[in-house]
Amino acid sequence: MIKKSMCSIATVVFLLSFLSMALLPASGEVDYPKTIVDSANRTITIDKPVEKIVPLVTWSYEPIYLLGAGDKIVGVTSNAQKVYPWLEGISSKPVVGTYREHDYEKIIELQPDIIITQSRYAGALEGNLSGIKVIVLDFSKPTGFEEEFKILGELTGKGERAEDFLAWRQEILDNLKSKTADMKPEEKSRVYCEWSDYPWLTGGAGSAKDAVIIMAGGANIASNLTAPRPEVDPEWVLKENPQAILFSASATYTEDSLTGYNYTSTENARDFLENVTARQGLNGTDAIKNNRLYILDEMLVEAARNFLGAEYLAKWLYPEQFKDLDPEAIHKEYFEKWLGVPYKGIWVYPQAS
Repeated sequence: MIKKSMCSIATVVFLLSFLSMALLPASGEVDYPKTIVDSANRTITIDKPVEKIVPLVTWSYEPIYLLGAGDKIVGVTSNAQKVYPWLEGISSKPVVGTYREHDYEKIIELQPDIIITQSRYAGALEGNLSGIKVIVLDFSKPTGFEEEFKILGELTGKGERAEDFLAWRQEILDNLKSKTADMKPEEKSRVYCEWSDYPWLTGGAGSAKDAVIIMAGGANIASNLTAPRPEVDPEWVLKENPQAILFSASATYTEDSLTGYNYTSTENARDFLENVTARQGLNGTDAIKNNRLYILDEMLVEAARNFLGAEYLAKWLYPEQFKDLDPEAIHKEYFEKWLGVPYKGIWVYPQAS
């Protein structure tokens, strides 16, 4: 009798468990609908798990791959194909225009769950793509990266991986800060930074360039300029007299580019810096006199990898404080552990490890 009763109880428990599972939403849909607030402070409700993404922001591709969600991308911009031919699948995915000129018909055909864009394009996209969620995640503002990355992790179901990456990133930033936080203002290297293909266009307060310099323990000579991309003149730079000059190399990766994943030669970078020494406004600075000229690939300044750009810059600016730092080894870990891509290419010049 005891055995029979126990068997009956077990049967009832099993049936109740089975019925309760049957009443639950399908796997992955328990948390839906969910509401997020994007980078343009827009409240958006997501009705179902995100399985199909069209990223129109060039800087958003690496974050998606960092999360291991690259397979969710169903359409790409032609800009992304130029910048990221080394990310798996990018070259073969359907093209939906450029980051600012969109092929609405193609996007509708692909029927993505979400589109990632910048705030200036959100209105037009929503007006032309009714029913498709448009989310603003810029990924070019240093102060907003962590929050944007967490939102992306939540949307793609990769929240735990997002937290793991951010913890790894923070450990690197904490190491930089521990060696530069106590430096007096007069001890910090004064740095001027500009785009390699836009002379005299620098980065003001709050810009990505400003953030990289600050993270590295330097002092941005343009930090008192309020415009994010102010244009300065040669006389101003000469008067400010930077001790180091940093160039953010264009990420278009043509034959004339200075850096890139498929580059094996530093010839372009070397020639570029040789020509820079003759530029009026730069050739009288301490940076030129002491040969403290540096190149970082744009992806190490303006985008998700800017914390790694700060590693290289810190090594250049303060070789004694960071004599044990190997930026290239950390950069390699970023590629191979987080992106799942073999590390190679010319990303900086001169070598900093």
